[in-house]
Amino acid sequence: MPVTILLVILLVTACKPPVQELKDDPVQDPVKEQFIKANQYMQRRHQDHIAAFVERVGWKAETTPAGLWIVRLQKGEGQPIAENSRVTYTYESTLLDGTPCYSADEKNPKVITMGKGGVETGVEQGLKLLRKGSEAIFLIPPHLAHGNFGDRDKIPGNSVLIYHVKVLQVE
Repeated sequence: MPVTILLVILLVTACKPPVQELKDDPVQDPVKEQFIKANQYMQRRHQDHIAAFVERVGWKAETTPAGLWIVRLQKGEGQPIAENSRVTYTYESTLLDGTPCYSADEKNPKVITMGKGGVETGVEQGLKLLRKGSEAIFLIPPHLAHGNFGDRDKIPGNSVLIYHVKVLQVE
């Protein structure tokens, strides 16, 4: 009987797979690296286009770490717009060349809840820096808007967008 128990223990412990050591320097995927480099190049290129445009039109703009450019036209009042706030605003969006895209006026404004989506990432990031009554222009690079493919309607792929925004209400 003790031999049978010993044999069972040996069989069970012998079936464990060997432990694989993790390498300190994993091999990088060359295709993935090329995509990363291409995306970084495109982001720099878009930032250069925006910088040249802002200089040409004479706007005083600030940039966020994510790459959004903001021209503040009117400061507004109260606290900056917070997450989960319900924001009512007007806007006009155009391409960098002035081609009109979309808009919402005071009769039919855009209403969003911050953090819930339904708007370009760049618009939401810009709104968080504004207050009720603020007016600003956002220059939004593609990676914060519609990316490589556009919206398949009025916004082509890889397009920088200009949003002229006026915050009407914050709840």
